[in-house]
Amino acid sequence: MSIFRTKNLDTMVAASRASGSGGLKKVLGPTDLVLMGIGAIVGTGIFVLTGTGAVTAGPALTISFVVAALACAFAALCYAEFASTVPVAGSIYTYSYATLGELVAWMIGWDLLLEYGLATSTVAVGWSGYFQSLLKGFGVVLPAALSAAPGAVPGVETLFNLPAFLIMIILTGMLSLGMRESARLNNVMVIIKTGVVLLFIAVGTFHVKPDNWQPFMPYGMGGVMSAAALVFFAFIGFDAVTSAAEEVKNPTRDLPIGIIGSLAVCTVLYVIVAAIMTGIVPHMDFKGVDHPVSLALQVAGEDWVAGFVDLAAILGMSTVILVMAYGQTRILFAMSRDGLLPGKLSKVHPKYGTPFFATWMVGIIFGLIAAVVPLGVLAELVNIGTLAAFSLVSVAVIILRKKRPDLHRAFRCPGVPVIPALAVVFCLALMSFLSWHTWVAFGIWLAIGLAVYFGYARKRSLLNATA
Repeated sequence: MSIFRTKNLDTMVAASRASGSGGLKKVLGPTDLVLMGIGAIVGTGIFVLTGTGAVTAGPALTISFVVAALACAFAALCYAEFASTVPVAGSIYTYSYATLGELVAWMIGWDLLLEYGLATSTVAVGWSGYFQSLLKGFGVVLPAALSAAPGAVPGVETLFNLPAFLIMIILTGMLSLGMRESARLNNVMVIIKTGVVLLFIAVGTFHVKPDNWQPFMPYGMGGVMSAAALVFFAFIGFDAVTSAAEEVKNPTRDLPIGIIGSLAVCTVLYVIVAAIMTGIVPHMDFKGVDHPVSLALQVAGEDWVAGFVDLAAILGMSTVILVMAYGQTRILFAMSRDGLLPGKLSKVHPKYGTPFFATWMVGIIFGLIAAVVPLGVLAELVNIGTLAAFSLVSVAVIILRKKRPDLHRAFRCPGVPVIPALAVVFCLALMSFLSWHTWVAFGIWLAIGLAVYFGYARKRSLLNATA
């Protein structure tokens, strides 16, 4: 009954190589994984948070993106080692179970359930705003009562965010019907939105005024780090690629490609977009703006491109919801399969090869949260959970190198223990810049998780049967 008992790594690796009647279908290749990572990363961060980041850091927002990317890059190398060595559904939850013990695994799994779930809800609300803006361009206006959550719009009586709920249900339906179909939809949307981002870069470059970059760092390194802690949200998503481990045809090769490739592509895009935005529009003009990329094009007089950006934002946020919801269902699947959650959550549909019940449960619950709860400060709560996860996976790499030096690693994180240690340092530094109420909310959620573990999960763990 030890709370630090671990799963047998050799058994996990052997089981992952087969796709039996109770397993998930292996249908994904390296291109699918890179596009899945880009699909999860390029969304709210680049289309919404760049404006808030510009106000916080000024033109030095480009440095903020680099700092956040470094924290992600160090953690990504650790993720890549684990994902290629233990290609099992569940991401950091599974890795922690094999190295740090059951209690740590449970807590990080509990943390990720909140992170992914609230990420989908938050992005769904942003999607709703862009979608309603697009509808207004065609003269269609939703009734105020169905346009936002209660209290979301001061002075307006709102009751239910219908578009946010509907997009969650539509994408949940796609996920429940099969990962191959969802991957195809994701790939098409990612190609379109990436093309629009490249169009913004091509057009916006000719409207940059270097004077707008002066002073470059108006709020010093404090502003840069505060913005980095915020725009870190823009990079969340590459870790969701590891949740697909059991559905990858050649996980030992393809998972590292998907993780590192998607992060590299998005980092380059973010830095260039931030530089062009702040070069077109003075950074303080982004205050209170929820469509900063479109605003930059409108100021430049390129309204026709701004329309394409709005469309890309809708597609971009759709792929973020799709991949984050996918990641959450696979973590639920893994925790349920280990006996820590009810078995129904790991039951695979005989026709579609997906955890059907878990997928619909996630979609409906967080769709309703998106519809009825104003989520203005959730980006920070999502960030703190992710930073905690990144820190743990980095520590786990060091521990596993010590415990199992003989284990075959298709991809090895370079510079161990220095690189994992740097990941922890960068993550903790960014966490220190988050607000105190975010820490309190995170602590409350973890306390609830502890109660559930000791009241339910610990006694029902499948490891009890082998103890």
